Amino acid sequence: MIEAVFSLTIILIIIVAYWSLAVFPKQREYKKHIQYLNTIQVGDEIITFGGIIGRVVDIDDEIGVARLQIADGVEIRILTAALNRAYDPKELARNLRMAKGLPLEETTAAESMEANSAI
Repeated sequence: MIEAVFSLTIILIIIVAYWSLAVFPKQREYKKHIQYLNTIQVGDEIITFGGIIGRVVDIDDEIGVARLQIADGVEIRILTAALNRAYDPKELARNLRMAKGLPLEETTAAESMEANSAI
């Protein structure tokens, strides 16, 4: 009897641990993504899950499709669920420096020239 209770307790602990480590974070991530999709407006620059950077031209909420302009005269249709995040070139450059192991406070040559010309 005690062995059965102990076994059930261990199984319950494993289920709770799995739920809190795997399911809850995905639910939070999904909710944040849905909130982001609701804030997207025409004219926003975004990055898709496929890595395409474009400007939102139109959003059709009824069928879940958006049109992105990825170059002059080039528009694509994409599922709104595939819109990942806002395009921020400074954040992308910072992430690239982190991935390469470079110091984060390092400025680019263009930033240094801007700072020197402002003086």
